[in-house]
Amino acid sequence: TDFESKVRRLFFDLKKRWGNVPFEVVNDGEVTALAGSMSMGANAVLGLAMGTSEAVGYVTPEGNITPWLNELAFAPVDYREDAPADEWSGDLGCGVQYFSQQAVARLVPLAGIELPADMPFPEQLVEVQKCMADGDERAVKIYSTIGTYLGYSIAHYAEFYTIRKMLLLGRVTSGEGGSIIIEKANEVLAAEFPELAEKIEIVTPNEKDKRHGQAVAAASLPSVRQNDFGQ
Repeated sequence: TDFESKVRRLFFDLKKRWGNVPFEVVNDGEVTALAGSMSMGANAVLGLAMGTSEAVGYVTPEGNITPWLNELAFAPVDYREDAPADEWSGDLGCGVQYFSQQAVARLVPLAGIELPADMPFPEQLVEVQKCMADGDERAVKIYSTIGTYLGYSIAHYAEFYTIRKMLLLGRVTSGEGGSIIIEKANEVLAAEFPELAEKIEIVTPNEKDKRHGQAVAAASLPSVRQNDFGQ
């Protein structure tokens, strides 16, 4: 079949065509978590990026990335019967509805901010960030709510992952709104899950790591051997 002949070994074929250049294929979430782990000198890192979706990666306590995908965008964090449905899978309460641009757009009308219903999610986020920069309490409520979501979800994720560092990034966390998210998440952990609050630190990357950390981490993954280049 075409899948067997052209798709299954696609990346092996690319490596061969490119002169056996060292080549690894890894989910971007895993590379982000690895970059955070390398920059902090710490393991047991769960990286979560709030952007178009919820991108997640994990570095184990031993300092390794996992051989499986940690696509928590489609894992539930809200088990209510009336939780919002994911438009792709139809599943209820998935993380993407709580930690992404979709989360912001879903909370906009509830916070009392009036925006056109057909305005794309990225543009709605920009408007909320403008409100936040102006000190609008309605925007504060949105970020505070996302932070509350995060605090409870970290505790839920900790049932499946050993977490020492929670690496938070993505455009939703930009600016003062990101600080509110972290502050509220820490409040929830301290009040509801004090044993986890003592073990888990929520961190954000510095500007250097935001710009170059992922590339450095990705470059560290392939093993380079002399015969990779025909030497």
